[in-house]
Amino acid sequence: MEYHGIKIDWLHHNCFRIANKNKVVYTDPYKVSKKYNDADIVLITHDHYDHLELESLNKIINTKTVIVAPKDCEEKLSSIAANKLFVETNEVKIIGGITIKTIPSYNINKFRTRGEVFHPRDKGNVGYVFIIDSVHLYIGGDTDFIDEMKEVKVDIAFLPVSGTYVMTPEEAAMAALEIRADLTIPAHYGSGIGTIADAKKFESLLVGKLKVVILKSIED
Repeated sequence: MEYHGIKIDWLHHNCFRIANKNKVVYTDPYKVSKKYNDADIVLITHDHYDHLELESLNKIINTKTVIVAPKDCEEKLSSIAANKLFVETNEVKIIGGITIKTIPSYNINKFRTRGEVFHPRDKGNVGYVFIIDSVHLYIGGDTDFIDEMKEVKVDIAFLPVSGTYVMTPEEAAMAALEIRADLTIPAHYGSGIGTIADAKKFESLLVGKLKVVILKSIED
């Protein structure tokens, strides 16, 4: 789909391709089947296998790609021959004219058997607000509906909806109503945890309130 001259494609799970005439940005490479090798920037939210898969990463990067990732990803990315920028939460970077701000990304009510959350705040996982052609976009990563989202004001929001490790459709709908983006796109389903039913449930909760678009994978 297109939004104000920006083309937005969904590959799998939390992996999106966002492009204008000059720049191509990918998020969280996972289960990429085709070779694109056209990324200018890759935004990685954390080091879990379904957000940072080296085989998929190698299908989207080239010699000029800049990979942006939390510092916890450094070891996993050590074998990747590309430019790398390791970040912490609440930082602002400018890469090739694209402004990128890191937003905390963590769980508050998704627990392991032993009582720990799957994605603790002190792990340093991030979401990103980034600006392309004056369009502000937000990708949440693996997160619950956290206080930091109340400060996110963007045109497009990519929100996880699969539950278990991230927001449920109901929680994601509450987050979406807080952010009130012009366009909200459900993410984190269809390849492993979560199904299209989660995305449709999310969409149904926002009928008449916000514009929600469920994307079809360009790799199907």
